[in-house]
Amino acid sequence: MNQKILPACSNMKDFERFLTSPYELGVFLEMHVAQLKNVSAMAEAHGKKMLYHVDMIQGIKSDDYSTEFICQEYKPYGLISTKSNVILKARQKGILAVQRVFLLDSHALEKSYKLIKKTQPDFIEVLPGAMPHLIAEVREVAGIPLFAGGFIRSVEDVENALNAGAVAVTTSQKDIWKYYS
Repeated sequence: MNQKILPACSNMKDFERFLTSPYELGVFLEMHVAQLKNVSAMAEAHGKKMLYHVDMIQGIKSDDYSTEFICQEYKPYGLISTKSNVILKARQKGILAVQRVFLLDSHALEKSYKLIKKTQPDFIEVLPGAMPHLIAEVREVAGIPLFAGGFIRSVEDVENALNAGAVAVTTSQKDIWKYYS
C-alpha cells in the first residue's frame, strides 16, 4: 500500500476533488446506482482506482447478483462491505475484497473475528479507526492488513492508527487529504 490516506468520497463534489488529487486509490461511500457508470468512467479517465462500498449504493441490493453485476459491468479495483456474501463474491471475481467491521463492544469484536475467518478478505476496514489499541489487536489476531476509518478527525488520529498497524486510513476529511498529499 503506497498511500497512507484513502480519500473517502460521499458525493460528486468530493469525488471530483479526489480526481484532481495526487492519490491513486480512493473510496466511494454513498452513491446512487445510476452514478456507477459515470463515476467508473471518470475514475478510469483520470487513472484512479476505486473501492466501492457496496452496502451504500442506493438502488441496488448488496447480494451475490448485484456484486457480480458491479464486478462485470464496472470492474472496480475493489469492493467494501459488511456482508460476507459480497466479500466472498468479490474474491471469486478477482476483485480486491475489504471486509468492513464495526468494533462496538466485545461481542461485536468476537463476531467480527468469526466473519473474517470465514471470508478471508484481502483487507479489513476497522471502524471506528480512532482506537489504536483495538487496531493493533485486530491486526495481530486476524493476520490480515487493515484500514482504519471512522472518527478520524486529525493528523494525530491518522498517525495513531498507522502506528498501531493500519496500512492506511480512510477519511473524508479534506484537510487530512491535503496534509498527506
